[in-house]
Amino acid sequence: MAEAAVRLPDPAVEARLARLDEVLAGLESAPGPAAREALESVLLLTEVYGEALARIVDVADERLSERLAEDELLGHLLVLHSVHPEPVERRAARAVEKLRPAVRERGGDVEWAGVEGQVARVRVSGGGCGSGCGGGSADVTEVVRAAVLAAAPELTAVEPVAEERRAAPAFVPLDSIRRRAAAQEAR
Repeated sequence: MAEAAVRLPDPAVEARLARLDEVLAGLESAPGPAAREALESVLLLTEVYGEALARIVDVADERLSERLAEDELLGHLLVLHSVHPEPVERRAARAVEKLRPAVRERGGDVEWAGVEGQVARVRVSGGGCGSGCGGGSADVTEVVRAAVLAAAPELTAVEPVAEERRAAPAFVPLDSIRRRAAAQEAR
C-alpha cells in the first residue's frame, strides 16, 4: 500500500518560494555559462510543468476546474502559465469579494464594478482600519489593487470609481400637501 504524499503547509511553500526568488536573483547576477545553464534549466522545467498543468485543465471536469482554481497555490500557477479556467473578470471579482468582509469589519465597503479594457474598477467607501494602522479608503484601495492584480495579472491597473451620488428624496411637508389639496377643492 502506497503512503500518502506529505503536503507542505502554506507557510513552508511561501518560505520555499522566497528562497527560490533569492537563488534565482543570485543566478541572474552570476557570470558564466554555469549560471546561464542553471537559469535555462529552471525555464525549461517551468515550461514542462506549465504544459502538464494545461493538460490537467484540458481534461478536468467543471467541478475539478473549480477546485483547482480555488486553491491559492494552484490558482497562481494556473495564472502564471496562462491556463486558468476562469475568465479574468471572475478571478478579479472573487479577489474583491474575499476582501469585502475584512473591509466591512473596519467600517468600510468595497464592491466590484467591472473591467474596462485592461483596468479593473472597484467602489471603495469609508472605513479603513481605525487607529494605529493608517486607515482610510486609500489604504483599502491599495490592498484591493494588490489582491486583484495577484489574481488577474493580465490587468494593467485597478482604479476606484466614485460612488454614485443619488439625490436625496425631496421632502414635502404634510402641511404643504394639505394646503394644495384645500386650495384645489376651493376652486
